[in-house]
Amino acid sequence: MEKQAVDGARRAFNSGRSRPLQYRKQQLSALLRLIRERQAEIVSALKRDISRSEFDTPIFELIGIENDIKLAERNLADWMAPQPVKKTLLTITDDVYIKAEPLGVVLIIGAWNYPWSLTLRPLVGAIAAGNAAVVKPSEVSKSSASLLKELLPQYLDTEMYPVVTGGVPETQELLKQRFDHIFYTGNSTVGKLVMEAAARHLAPVTLELGGKSPCYIDKDCDIAVACRRITWGKFANCGQTCIAPDYILCHPNIQHRVIEEIRQTLLEFYGEDPKTSPDYGRIINQHHFDRLLALIEGCTVAVGGESDKSQCYITPTILKDVLPHARIMQEEIFGPVLPIVTAGDVNEVIRFINERPKPLALYVFSSNKKVVRRMLNETTSGGVLVNDVMVHYTINALPFGGVGNSGVGRYHGKHTFDQLSHHRACLIKSLAMERLNMARYPPMTPSRLRTSMFFLRSRSGSCDQALRAWAVVSSLLALALLISLLVVLLRDSNIAA
Repeated sequence: MEKQAVDGARRAFNSGRSRPLQYRKQQLSALLRLIRERQAEIVSALKRDISRSEFDTPIFELIGIENDIKLAERNLADWMAPQPVKKTLLTITDDVYIKAEPLGVVLIIGAWNYPWSLTLRPLVGAIAAGNAAVVKPSEVSKSSASLLKELLPQYLDTEMYPVVTGGVPETQELLKQRFDHIFYTGNSTVGKLVMEAAARHLAPVTLELGGKSPCYIDKDCDIAVACRRITWGKFANCGQTCIAPDYILCHPNIQHRVIEEIRQTLLEFYGEDPKTSPDYGRIINQHHFDRLLALIEGCTVAVGGESDKSQCYITPTILKDVLPHARIMQEEIFGPVLPIVTAGDVNEVIRFINERPKPLALYVFSSNKKVVRRMLNETTSGGVLVNDVMVHYTINALPFGGVGNSGVGRYHGKHTFDQLSHHRACLIKSLAMERLNMARYPPMTPSRLRTSMFFLRSRSGSCDQALRAWAVVSSLLALALLISLLVVLLRDSNIAA
């Protein structure tokens, strides 16, 4: 089944039908209709999968897909158009440009925590770039995977964009096939396996992997506002977000204040009993429920800590005085548990962050411009936000992706189109004016070498000046030719008279 899907997609791609602009726009328009017409079914599936609020799905998943599609529809003609580049003196009369071309057949392996956004946003870029794509939704979000397999063939070209469902065996079988690009969203353990499989075919990869995203709260900031924004970002989707704040770093003197502000915000957001709140979700399955409880063991609970295995429910939980070597600090939490690690000054905070794998996101809350500047200049992360969390994901003009252990490549908006395109270097030369090329041909002489070096040497601004001069000369030649033609015509008319 998996091989048949890949072979069918490759035959469809090789037919050339995905290359024209009109085909790509038609497929994008159909995908947009899917999102709009079947929103109620998508919301219902996510309610079954993860107890997601009906109000959260449009905000956290569908609007991002819609924005990417509309951006591509508006700008696809420009993205596909040849992009001229600066010429050298040697190529001054040639056509020199970059042309974005489809890579071929792309494998998209989605994630379970946002199964529509993290699967369909890469697909938008694959379609826009003219690729075929095999779509593999996560089997963990069962209802969404089943619905996606049902709906996508009703709207898109079934040969060009097949959906393959199933678990680990199906994914492993897919990874044995040859793809021209593999786009995977998930954890770093599986990401390494994907990269290893891709290496067998020398296929490029985009890996969106996550990790432990630190959140630094400086003493010099509005702590109440900081805690409100952090609480929203951490406990949305029950903490199961790759860019959620993973842990807080703050000075020991403000730890108690931070805890109390988060406690009050949780009360405001979810009420006395978050279990009854329609805005608070559940852990995806028993495996992750057990994993999270194991991470909490041995830590000091400041807020929350209650759980109900029958519902995969864990109340929003804050841990205080967490030690750097604690188990919960060794892996991405991916759940509604927020540890607080205390650190002295900004030097210690920067050192703490840099001693660990590069995170997908870094959050800094401070009103001190010097502190902000140091955090920006002396740390590295996939993305960085100052005085907010997660909202960079909503801006499709920004590249979204990790660095190092948190990922490879980037996407969103045009960045997805670029990631899933081959940027082909093109030069078109005339067979005329061969004397200009004589200096590069054997037998070489000192004179030919000097001439070649003159044309090859990089000169700041000289090529632009030469191009302008060439344009002037061309215009003068054209004008002279026109005058000559007029003279001939006038002379012939006088003779005839």
